[in-house]
Amino acid sequence: MDIITSHHSPRLMDRVRQAVRLKHFSSKTIKSYLYYIHNFILFQNKQHPNVLGVAEICAYLSHLAIHKNVAASTQNVALSALLFLYKKVLSIDLPYIDNIEHARMPTRLSLSNIGNTSSCKRVASS
Repeated sequence: MDIITSHHSPRLMDRVRQAVRLKHFSSKTIKSYLYYIHNFILFQNKQHPNVLGVAEICAYLSHLAIHKNVAASTQNVALSALLFLYKKVLSIDLPYIDNIEHARMPTRLSLSNIGNTSSCKRVASS
């Protein structure tokens, strides 16, 4: 009697977890990548990324910028996570991704906007 062993391929998120560990990513990067990949799948109504493409990635990244008001660096982490998923885990080369609604960069105060030192001390002391 032959024993048939079932060889199930690992689940997608397990494959992602294994791939990021092989690349020796930091634990925070791993956590972020897993979060954004999982969030992307949920945003696309739990469709497998194999059936999704650039249009869906753009829609998700634009959603983060417009509806979730994420910082530009956060949007870049989400993009990096998705590019990693497609290239390293699914072995799918995506075309160049553009037409993304980019998150706004924070405005920074320059010294000319602040004024002289005495006005800074006055603001700091109040």
